[in-house]
Amino acid sequence: MAAFVIGCMKIHNRDWMEAYFAQVPGLIERFGGKFVVRGGDPSVLEGSQALPDAVFVLEFENRKAAAAFWNSAEFAPFIELRQSGSSLEAMLVDGA
Repeated sequence: MAAFVIGCMKIHNRDWMEAYFAQVPGLIERFGGKFVVRGGDPSVLEGSQALPDAVFVLEFENRKAAAAFWNSAEFAPFIELRQSGSSLEAMLVDGA
């Protein structure tokens, strides 16, 4: 069953973004994943929660593949880089 990583990001500065996006999409692909949503343009449909600056959705073959990517030694330095200029709420969910 497909699994999705859903992230909502608050961007504090953009200094990290060029280096991050030059490498991370290819890394996601090497782990069998792909972007389904990248950036978006979030707008409220219901509720009063503050909107993030950006939203992303990654699709993987299954939860194991998604976790392998997220917890990999290859991705770890990019997590640190991203955290230098943003805050992220991320979750892993199963597809339908």
